[in-house]
Amino acid sequence: MDPEKAVELVDENTICVCAILGSTYNGEFEDVKRLNELLEAKNSKTGWDTPIHVDAASGGFIAPFLYPELEWDFRLSCVRSINVSGHKYGLVYAGVGWVVWKSKSDLPEELIFHVNYLGADQPTFTLNFSKGASQIIAQYYQLIRLGFEGYKSIMENCRSNAKVLCDGIRSTGRFDILSKDVGVPVVAFCLKDRSKHDEYEIAENLRRYGWIVPAYTMAPDAQHISLLRVVVREDFSCTLAQRLVNDIHKVLEYLDARPPRLVEAVAAAITHQEPELSSEIVPEGIKISAILNETILGLKSPRRLGSFKTNGVC
Repeated sequence: MDPEKAVELVDENTICVCAILGSTYNGEFEDVKRLNELLEAKNSKTGWDTPIHVDAASGGFIAPFLYPELEWDFRLSCVRSINVSGHKYGLVYAGVGWVVWKSKSDLPEELIFHVNYLGADQPTFTLNFSKGASQIIAQYYQLIRLGFEGYKSIMENCRSNAKVLCDGIRSTGRFDILSKDVGVPVVAFCLKDRSKHDEYEIAENLRRYGWIVPAYTMAPDAQHISLLRVVVREDFSCTLAQRLVNDIHKVLEYLDARPPRLVEAVAAAITHQEPELSSEIVPEGIKISAILNETILGLKSPRRLGSFKTNGVC
């Protein structure tokens, strides 16, 4: 989000401006401090009191430990509420998330409702239904067990492994890195040349080696950019990062050795209509690599497909 354009859109009906600390697409941190400066100036000029909510679902457990000097939180006057997911980098399984307000006055009383059927008054501002407390207990345990230094050590390790992966992908010479140095330990990358093959083919072929790497397009107004993304978390080791880079090399070699999909589609259509021409339509200059040969043999003998599987999912 561009802070200048965002503040231009603010009017007397704006409830708040929501900044994202850790984009889903490439892990980037939006500039909350710049947004705060512009919003402060506009509030002062208009007499409004438009606040900022920070969606730190991913970055809330990253920024305090890796970038303590980064101002994005309650140090900024307009930031009144922050949410964070425990199941992303809080190291707790799915089902728990947190929201914190700067002060009690920042949570309107109209959003709170009270129940007393459990024997005492209980104020709540979320959906009220029976649910287990296991995720809350797990988060409490992790906070006590690891403490600040424990979380810091884990996040530094994630960042280090993300750099290993990023450097390995960059060394192929085939990709542009779209993730940022400051952000969530995410490695987002796209092909420099998509004339023959695209990111979706890479994602599809990486599955052969046991990797699930999503390929997708960017947000509206940037849909022309397709990219692949790897999220580096606590259990994604340096060894796994190196293995993924090796498997990406194998996939690139395989894709380079086969004709583009359009050629394959035309060849398949011709051979379907004219089977006797099948030996004449293979494009000249197509190198049959060891990997491609292995794939062809695997297609002929399904049992051989198992040889492509290795451990590791991201």
